[in-house]
Amino acid sequence: MILCTLLWSIAGVVTRHLDAARSFEVTFWRSAFTVLSLAVLLPAVRGPKAVLRALREGGRALWLSGLCWSVMFTAFMVAITLTSVANVLVTMAVAPLLTALIARVFLGHRLAARTWAAIVVAGVGIAWMYAREVSAADPKQLLGTVVAAAVPVAAAINWVLIQNSRDTAAKDLLPAVFIGALISAAVTLPLSLPFAASGHDLALLALLGVVQLAIPCLLSVAAARHLTAPEASLLALLEVLFGVAWVWLGAGEAPAVHVLGGGALVLVALASNEFIALHQRER
Repeated sequence: MILCTLLWSIAGVVTRHLDAARSFEVTFWRSAFTVLSLAVLLPAVRGPKAVLRALREGGRALWLSGLCWSVMFTAFMVAITLTSVANVLVTMAVAPLLTALIARVFLGHRLAARTWAAIVVAGVGIAWMYAREVSAADPKQLLGTVVAAAVPVAAAINWVLIQNSRDTAAKDLLPAVFIGALISAAVTLPLSLPFAASGHDLALLALLGVVQLAIPCLLSVAAARHLTAPEASLLALLEVLFGVAWVWLGAGEAPAVHVLGGGALVLVALASNEFIALHQRER
């Protein structure tokens, strides 16, 4: 799982080294390369018949999950072309808390006091992070924040959808990722024309499609079978730390003080909530 977060975290720094590809074209090529790589990897891992059967018999939950993945793939790449990588990653980190809230509303799950406290602290951290962007009225930064917010919302809905479906098991997640990448590529294709990506850009975007998405998705499903939910959520927070460090060291994109301060509050709230949950589960 740590390896998965390390691979997921390279998206920001790799994107900062693109020559000409921008916005929707970046999203299209990454999603397209993910589709191609999963079209090879899924049959190799599970067998062609098993993959076709999962796509045919997955039901509404599988396709709705694929739609959520498509929103996550598209919104993430568009957001990091509009605002800083640190802003996007910290915004994404609130997904576990959004999942808890959505599960409370739609599934009737009770929230522990520690989770409510984490929600309040994380809310303060997010307000601290984005107060300057709102006061400065920077349209591009504000738009990037709004687009980035779609990622944790879709992730939370996706998790609750899977959790609430008796027919959706861990093995069905990978076909949903394939569906999501396919939808993302199809939607962004007309918005990407005319193509401007250089050969250098295509090589980097292929790297993202294969190494940053397809391979860690396969690994994460395998890891999820041996980890509790609190353990997986806690380890997933490493993507934020890795991602900010990569783009800082590899692209010179130093996060602002208010992003570091607000982001620290969000991460402390999330880590504390998941660590206490893991400790209680072990006891």
